[in-house]
Formats: sequence, structure tokens, C-alpha cells
Amino acid sequence: MRMTRRIWVQITIFLTVTAISFAVMAFGFMRLPNLLFGYGHYRVTVELPEAGGLYERSNVSYLGTTVGLVEKVILTDSGDVEAVLSLRSDMPISSDVDAQVHSRSAVGEQYVALLPVSDNAPPLVDGDVIPRDRTSVPPDINELLDATNTGLQAIPGDNLRTLIDESYTAFGGLGPEISRFVKGSTNLAIDAKANLPELTSLADNAAPILDTQTDTADSIEAWAVNLADLTGQLREQDGAVAGLLQKGPAAADQVRQLFDRVNPTLPVVMANLANIAPVLVTYSPAVEQLLVLIPMGNQIQQGTGVANRDVKLDYKGAFLSFNLNLNLPPPCTTGFLPASQMRDATYEDAPERTEADLYCRIPQDAMFNVRGVRNFPCIGRPGKRAPTARMCESDEQYVPLNDGLSWKGDPNATLSGQGVPHLPVASPSEGPGVVQQQSLPPIAVATYDPATGTYVGPDGQVYRQGDLAATAPAERTWESMLVPPGS
Repeated sequence: MRMTRRIWVQITIFLTVTAISFAVMAFGFMRLPNLLFGYGHYRVTVELPEAGGLYERSNVSYLGTTVGLVEKVILTDSGDVEAVLSLRSDMPISSDVDAQVHSRSAVGEQYVALLPVSDNAPPLVDGDVIPRDRTSVPPDINELLDATNTGLQAIPGDNLRTLIDESYTAFGGLGPEISRFVKGSTNLAIDAKANLPELTSLADNAAPILDTQTDTADSIEAWAVNLADLTGQLREQDGAVAGLLQKGPAAADQVRQLFDRVNPTLPVVMANLANIAPVLVTYSPAVEQLLVLIPMGNQIQQGTGVANRDVKLDYKGAFLSFNLNLNLPPPCTTGFLPASQMRDATYEDAPERTEADLYCRIPQDAMFNVRGVRNFPCIGRPGKRAPTARMCESDEQYVPLNDGLSWKGDPNATLSGQGVPHLPVASPSEGPGVVQQQSLPPIAVATYDPATGTYVGPDGQVYRQGDLAATAPAERTWESMLVPPGS
């Protein structure tokens, strides 16, 4: 046979393709340098409790990328299994990893998955060992199938058939609704993944809230009992509640009409109440006591009006004592204007109120006028009593003018060392201890003639008190003193 040039060219091309294919198969697929000489790879030993279906030339993955093969699986003298992994040198793998054996399919194609725990650890090197406590293998498929078979045999066939039939009846035709439910669940899962930090923080911080619920279990139980009691009462009073719901709109409409009618004046009233509110807040204990005493006083007053109820008497009338007790105790005149400065009773005008404080200035424990203004309790300072709010709020203490038995001092109160009436203390800007001076009213003087009983009043008119004159009848009784003149 003659070898032509064409044949030699074809043979050369065939040999070249064959050599290239063999090289690709040997170096790329079979990895003969690695198998024969270990070129470009290093060995790491993995300690396993059992083989778990792992075999030689199984793949080794790291973060989902194939980085080597299982070179061999060895049974040790202690009964454990060691798998030697051949890993690529060009793929650095953290030494802080867990080794897990997984199945790629149901037929048992096993592989080793290296899962990093920390990226800060140094990479694995030749001869490293992954200990047994950091490895895991999947459950035996045979045991799983046996357990599944046993579980299926334990389920009664008739009941299972009934369950399937009832499930078909329950969910038959609900495909669109179930599809919407699945899509909604998918969207919920996507949103949860997008808000994963917030959900994680919520889960981490839920423990203190749940602990508070545990600590307040008694209070929650008491609240539940009270709520049950309330709902029970609502059930028993169902007619009243229904009547309230039926008549409530009409009542609300009447209330609205009332507010419409009082709309022009209500803001003014509320503004005035806003000014009174701070006073009521300050004197809330006194207001509370007043609200307690008013019903009792009303009860006593009503008791006096129920005269001789269920009592057989010849007369009927209120059980009241008309003992006047005149001048017992005598009136308090200490602390008011002296007699020489008092206005005449005939004046009918309304003079300006004096800036001074007029009140009974006797000791607070005196028997006269025990309920006088000097014994008013200071709400802001418990235990202190004072006649004015200014004295209550300041450090000034109440000082009586005398012992209360009689008025002492000259008519103009210039020698007693204290003004009559009580002048208020100046503000701090005027200096400590400075007392505001007040001009005293003019002194009214009336000349009385005891022979005729005439006198000139402050208005310039002449008046006569005939029963006090010297020519008045000597015998005068208290009845005649009460009878008007000329009767």
C-alpha cells in the first residue's frame, strides 16, 4: 500500500486530535496530575460518625462551588469514619467551617458541603482535620423509608380514603382562592425578607415584653374576671342597653341643640371657669369637704321641716329653738376701724373698699368668733392658719392685736405699734419689712346735747334721740324699746 501525502496529513490530524482529546480528558476531567502526583491540591481530613453513603470521588462544595473531591473514605480502628478531601489550592477556604454530608437526589448521590462560620479565620492548609463535633451526616434513607412505611401502615386505609375524599370536597373548586393565598404568602415572605432586620429586632426585643406579661399575669387575670363580670351585667341588662341605643341618638341630638343655643355664651362661661379652675385645684380639699358637708346640712335642714312626724301633739311646728342668745358671745370689734372712724349708718352710698384687711384680730384660740377668717386653714401649707391668701403663701405669721376681751389702744391706733386695720406687707421690690402706708379716713365728730337729745350728724343735719334726753320718761321697759316711736 502506497502512503500518499494526503494519507499522512490525515493521520497527522487524527493523531493530533487524539492527543488533544486525551490531554483534555486526562488533565480536565480525569485530573491525572492530581490523582497521580497531587498537583494543585492539598488534603484535609474530615471525621464523621458514619459514612452516610459517602463514596470516593464524591464532590466537595464550598459556598455552592465545587472545590475538590473525596479522595478516600477510611474506617478507623475506633469505629469512626474519616474522609480525606482533596481540595484545590487556588480556592482559599476558611478553617472555621462545618462539614455536612448531603444528598443531591433521592437516589443517594452524596457530597460534602463546607459551610463557613467565620470569614476572619485563616484558610485551611494541607493536613488540617475537621473534628467530629463539627460534622454531620444525613439520616439513613433506609431507616427513613422504614419509618415512613410503618407510619403509613398505622394509618387506617378507610380513614385515609375518607380524609382524601373530605379534603377534595373541602378544597374542590377553591383553586383561585388557594392560588391567591399562596401568592399573598409569597409576597408576605418577600416583604418579611426585605424587612428582616426589623423583624429580627422585634423577635429579640419580644422577650422583655413577654416577661412583663408573665409578671402581670395576676392583673390580666383580674382584668379578665372584671371584663367577664361586666359582660354578664350587660347581658342581664340587655333591655336597658337596647333602650340606651334606641334613645341615645335623640338625646345626642338634644344635647347638640343645647350646645347650639348656648354657643354665644358658653365660651365666656368656659373662659371664666378657666380663671376659677386654678383656685379650685388649689382648694380641692376644701371643695371636697364642702361637697361632703352640704348634703349633711341639707339633711339637717329637712329634718327641722318635718315637724312632729308620727308624733301625737296638740300643736304642729318646726323643731327649732328661737333662743336668740343675744350678745353671747359679744361681737368682735378688734381689728376693725375705731369707733371714731366708722361711717354713720345713715350713709346710703357705696364707698371704695379699703386696701387694708379688716377682720377680727384676736388670738386664734380665743373663744370669740372661733370661725372667723383668722382661722382659715392654708391649703398650700398644711397646719398653718391665716386670714389672707397673701399671709398663707408668705412666711409672715399671724399676730393678734390683743387678747380679744376688749379693744385696746387709742382711737387712731397710733400707740399700739400695729395699724388698725391690718395693712398688707409690701412686695420684695420695695424692700424687706416695709409696710405700705395708708391714709386714714377723716374723723367724724358729733356734738351731743344730753339735755335735749339732739346732735349734728356727719352730713350736717340735726338729729334728735328723744328717749335719751333728760326729759324722757324715767321708766322704760325692754318692750317699749322694741316698739317704734309714736306707736
